[in-house]
Amino acid sequence: QVQLVESGGGQVQAGGSLRLSCAASGSISSINYMGWYRQAPGKEREWAALITSRGSTNYADSVKGRFTISRDNAKNTVYLQMNSLKPEDTAVYYCNAEAVAGYRYLEVWGQGTLVTVSS
Repeated sequence: QVQLVESGGGQVQAGGSLRLSCAASGSISSINYMGWYRQAPGKEREWAALITSRGSTNYADSVKGRFTISRDNAKNTVYLQMNSLKPEDTAVYYCNAEAVAGYRYLEVWGQGTLVTVSS
């Protein structure tokens, strides 16, 4: 089994910063992409950022220039540095990854961490 555990959520005022972490554990041979999604109250889950195993990144327009995704392959951990936060960034943030376990490719989700940005 492969698990993702997020941490780092919390409450912050508009303009502030937070750093989310997501650590993968289990019988992992390697991890391909890792990414972050978010789901605001009353809205559908949306993709926010992605990083490949080689470090290529991509961002949703709504977070581009404010959020930075990075990863530590040795620790099987992905980070999301969130700066210049806005109230509309309030959401539950979910980590997502494609892990290779033996001969299987597994899409795994974390349990989510709540980010609240107050005005």
